[in-house]
Amino acid sequence: MTLKMDVVDRAIVQATQAGLPLTARPYHEIAAQIGVPPELVMRRMQAMQEDGVIRRIGAVPNHYALGWSANGMTVWDVLNDRVDELGQQIGALEFVSHCYRRPRRLPDWRFNLFAMVHGRDRAEVEVKAKQIADLLELNCRSHSILYSTKILKKTGLRI
Repeated sequence: MTLKMDVVDRAIVQATQAGLPLTARPYHEIAAQIGVPPELVMRRMQAMQEDGVIRRIGAVPNHYALGWSANGMTVWDVLNDRVDELGQQIGALEFVSHCYRRPRRLPDWRFNLFAMVHGRDRAEVEVKAKQIADLLELNCRSHSILYSTKILKKTGLRI
């Protein structure tokens, strides 16, 4: 699929790629910045999201500032024929920020399901990982928790 962006779409992406303005009416502020009506900004952003140009629009809180300093990527060795179904269940848990499937890299890496869990300390992350393990039951052969050791600046693709 080839996606075509015109001058207005490109201006919207450039104005929002570092995040929406933290104002009561962010789309109006973007519209004023690029010189188009706010309704056009909203329509174009919705269309770009539907076309896959924009993956999602959502808040990305700074979990460190909120007191969540333990970050554990839980990794799971789950039955291949159940990984999608189980991943959806895990991803729906309120304490999982994101969950996804990855290919195994045998013999060194047997894990195929990843779920990010945040906590105020490692003990809290381990309690949450235990809840995931209980949900997976016999569908999981092994798991581990990979803890973050430093904060990296997270940004998406920039134009």
